[in-house]
Amino acid sequence: MEYIDLRSDTVTKPTPAMREAMAKAVVGDDVYQDDPTVNQLQELAAARLGKEAGLFVPSGTMGNLAGILAHCGRGDEVIMGQRSHTYLHEGGGISSLGGVHSCQIKEQLDGSLALEAVQAAIRADDIHEPVTRLIEIENTHNACGGVVQTPEYIQRLSDFAHERGLLVHMDGARIFNAAVVQNIEARQLTEPVDSVTFCLSKGLGAPVGSVLCGSAAFIKKALRLRKHLGGGMRQAGIIAAAGIVALETMVDRLSEDHARAGILTDGLRKIPGILLDPGTPATNMIFFTLADSVRLSTAQIETKLEERGILAHSSGPRRFRLVTHFGIDDHGVEQTIAAFQELLQ
Repeated sequence: MEYIDLRSDTVTKPTPAMREAMAKAVVGDDVYQDDPTVNQLQELAAARLGKEAGLFVPSGTMGNLAGILAHCGRGDEVIMGQRSHTYLHEGGGISSLGGVHSCQIKEQLDGSLALEAVQAAIRADDIHEPVTRLIEIENTHNACGGVVQTPEYIQRLSDFAHERGLLVHMDGARIFNAAVVQNIEARQLTEPVDSVTFCLSKGLGAPVGSVLCGSAAFIKKALRLRKHLGGGMRQAGIIAAAGIVALETMVDRLSEDHARAGILTDGLRKIPGILLDPGTPATNMIFFTLADSVRLSTAQIETKLEERGILAHSSGPRRFRLVTHFGIDDHGVEQTIAAFQELLQ
């Protein structure tokens, strides 16, 4: 069965153009930094984000980890949101592998960190406390509803940080979603920060990989860390080729995913028992909670949806997140609305 898979945009399959590029990719040994296709991807990514250099890594988690460890030493502290992906879903790697402490503060409704809250979290120059070194932000912010951060906010936060001798890292896993929905270039969101990681394997549809971008000196440090973390790949140009196609052909079409998320939301809004989050969808993610009147559990709904050819995944007790991507067409949206209507009515 060909499922309508709304669990995440990580389930996207490479396009025929990506598969062709992978088959024809010119490769070398990337550990020696002589894989021409990897080098091309890194240069393209850095240019798109307004940075000097890029580093191809196997995953967004590794990109964030290498980025934070390149900025921070053991015992340093990074300020981040308490619902950030790095804090919740990356295995505590910055602490377990890098000895970096995290200070989590509450995000605002739009996913941003209030400058007043950041200021209150900055440590005093006290031998009893860790040294505040870095601020991490997320754009789009997954757990806050796929919301976006604006260029104006990112510039304010970066200026605030730099005035205090701090650095800023952006987890930009879905940065191109944030750019497309605001009708701006991605570099307008990333130029003010010191480093950024983005994923090729989510909405852009490449099979694997992320790119960490920053200054040339920063990437030189991150390259060493990538090796330490086991991310030194060899003929990685085969997968980098798909990433090039993703950047060149898959960015503008993200608006289609946002539009379908809106249509799906409009359909779900009419179904009794579905309580949509305010403002959903901000981009390609739909969040909702089941009302008390719904007698089915989330697990039962998942099972019954799968029986109807739809894959969905609960994001908490009585709660769902549905994600649109280029594998979801208009028919898939219609079928999903119909299935929820049948189950809940």
